Amino acid sequence: MIDVLVVDDDFRVAQVHAGFVAALRGFAVAGLAHSAGEARSMAAELRPALVLLDVYLPDASGLTLLPELDADVIMATAAADPRAVREAFRHGALHYLIKPFTAAALNERLTAYARYRDALSGGSELSQADLDGAVRALYAPLHAGAPAPKGRSPVTTRLVSDALRRADEPRSAAEIADQVGISRATAQRYLAALAEAGRVVVTLRYGATGRPEHQYAWSPR
Repeated sequence: MIDVLVVDDDFRVAQVHAGFVAALRGFAVAGLAHSAGEARSMAAELRPALVLLDVYLPDASGLTLLPELDADVIMATAAADPRAVREAFRHGALHYLIKPFTAAALNERLTAYARYRDALSGGSELSQADLDGAVRALYAPLHAGAPAPKGRSPVTTRLVSDALRRADEPRSAAEIADQVGISRATAQRYLAALAEAGRVVVTLRYGATGRPEHQYAWSPR
């Protein structure tokens, strides 16, 4: 489970972003902070793996706080000027999301971050290929992956694909829908299209009633 500290001066926005985080499997909200001072003390106490950080805080800029945090950071802010973006990346931010953003946009970054952590989770020294793979895991999912079927959203296609790739066993359309945050019918459409493209393997599971349920798994090819 990846613990996330959400930092935003707006209480309502912080709760919305926390809801996005909590809805994604593998992530948990460690806490909500609404000022730089509160974020600093909560980060030291809770030791989250990841911080969603706003720039506009009442007592200090999030850009000033960023280098002090002993955690990975994704900026989540309305600050859209190039100087702020350059400074954020210079001080170690992994991603930069401009508000307002959707749950799908945040989920993409969180899923990519989880892959990046997985790629660097081994105890042995890294080869250059290992390091390159970790970097691709962090950024490539935002631009690549299974092609979106005609009439389908590339973002939703990537979210559904990533959910299956990370699953340790076949999943039903209902389970994928809950994880990604879409309706069951929408999940079925995307899963069926991915299966038709050869990216997903479909099997049947028979329940107590004898009625079969489709199960989906990412194709290893």
